[in-house]
Amino acid sequence: MTREFLKMHGLGNDFVVIDARQTPYTPAEAEVRAISDRRTGVGCDQFIVLEPAQTAGTAAFMRIRNADGSEAAACGNASRCVGWLLMEESGAERVAFETRAGILESFRADNGRVTVNMGPARLDWAQIPLAGPDDTLSVDVAHGGLNGPVAVNMGNPHAVFFVDDVNAVPLAEVGPVFENHPTFPERTNVEFAQILSPTQIRMRVWERGAGITSACGSGACATAVAAARRGLTGRKADVILDGGTLTIEWLEDGTVLMTGPIALTFSGRLSPDLVPAG
Repeated sequence: MTREFLKMHGLGNDFVVIDARQTPYTPAEAEVRAISDRRTGVGCDQFIVLEPAQTAGTAAFMRIRNADGSEAAACGNASRCVGWLLMEESGAERVAFETRAGILESFRADNGRVTVNMGPARLDWAQIPLAGPDDTLSVDVAHGGLNGPVAVNMGNPHAVFFVDDVNAVPLAEVGPVFENHPTFPERTNVEFAQILSPTQIRMRVWERGAGITSACGSGACATAVAAARRGLTGRKADVILDGGTLTIEWLEDGTVLMTGPIALTFSGRLSPDLVPAG
């Protein structure tokens, strides 16, 4: 049996999106890895399956899998893409949908951009989670001259390091060290951020389960919150990633708005040959 899919991206952070609201689809980890492979599959950072809504008033449940087959609770750029799809489908100006991290609301912004309310930034050590009590404004981890990240949970865990020059950070070397550090029992996304001005942050990211990506929406949210908590910026900032810019606002009620572009690249049909035998 083959499946129709969409290929989408937000600032180069790319996704395979499959609508399984009518016909159930629960791929095994090996299948997700095969489809996500950039040489022999379609290729993506995250693999998204739309399932039937479980809560009244929502349009779908968005299930998120990383390229390595593991499941994630949140993905900001994918949330913008899914929000746009669901608004296009209904003709609505805003839409609510479910994730493992909770119900998200998406609405149209200016210049074809999409905004998603990513829900509350969680700041307590147990909410990240960390392995034990620690100051989430400066977590006690260090490697390669980098230390004291700010920990934020945006539906998934993040460790944000502030540095003088993000381009000088050996991302491929230190990223996996911090992702798998024992301080983070569920592993963590790792952001490296450089303050350009009170309203601009330059950021690069190592994503849990995906590696280096051109953009990470939840990571941009975590970085803006971390910068505001440190007093380095206000509560609204443009976060400049390798793939482009997201506008992040940490509202007084604790929730975080993320605004940025989305793109539908192509559609296709998955071949059974993509699925590993056995």
